[in-house]
Amino acid sequence: MKIISWNVNGLRAVLKKDFISFLKKENPDILALQEIKISEEKINLENFNFPNYQQFWNPAKRPGYSGTLILYKNNLKILNKKNGLGLKKFDQEGRLQTIETKDFYLLNIYFPNSNDLLSRLPYKIDFNQEVLKYLKKLNKKKPVIATGDFNVAHQEIDIARPKPNEGKAGFTKEERSWMTELLQNNFIDSFRSLNPTKIQYSWWSYRAGARKKNVGWRIDYFISSKKLLKKINKAYILDQVLGSDHAPIGLELK
Repeated sequence: MKIISWNVNGLRAVLKKDFISFLKKENPDILALQEIKISEEKINLENFNFPNYQQFWNPAKRPGYSGTLILYKNNLKILNKKNGLGLKKFDQEGRLQTIETKDFYLLNIYFPNSNDLLSRLPYKIDFNQEVLKYLKKLNKKKPVIATGDFNVAHQEIDIARPKPNEGKAGFTKEERSWMTELLQNNFIDSFRSLNPTKIQYSWWSYRAGARKKNVGWRIDYFISSKKLLKKINKAYILDQVLGSDHAPIGLELK
């Protein structure tokens, strides 16, 4: 089982940059995409075709903003699928999807950005707490894999310049503490569990040639139930893949 997650920062933009070739080359069983930036109206008007994959969309109400999409192989049996948390203030932004297979739940999540002035930090913390409650509830039933853009660098190893960024969006005490709390509830950061000392990033600012200089942040994750650790073969970042300000991340299960 191979799962890939990618914040594409606009699906139409990435489709113009050889996305279909990427999909064929990597050939994941499940591909979770965030920040698709397509309205429901446009999805219905445009004939999106991803050969060999079923499409499960969750657009935001606001056009050209946020939104998530899961592509899964035609032969993969999905028992259930649903969008959202059942809370309008979050669900209208198309931030969370759940699919259930016989072995696990997979959540595709695009966490809010608390933004430069931290004006959305309270909204994000509320969202975080609802997600944690939901993850704990699902984890009692069967293992969970939660993936996506979490918009937080958890530890200093996850950010190129930790000291100048302390207290800034994505590296506030509140956001980092929540990630710690999440991992204390029988979940693991798959990449960090398998690569405890590896310095690698999944997002770079478009400013000042940050990607070329590798001045990045690791803010995209596969958070898994602790009981899945023995089944994880690989957890990695495809940081050579271009097309977005984020790199795709991967998880391979036995």
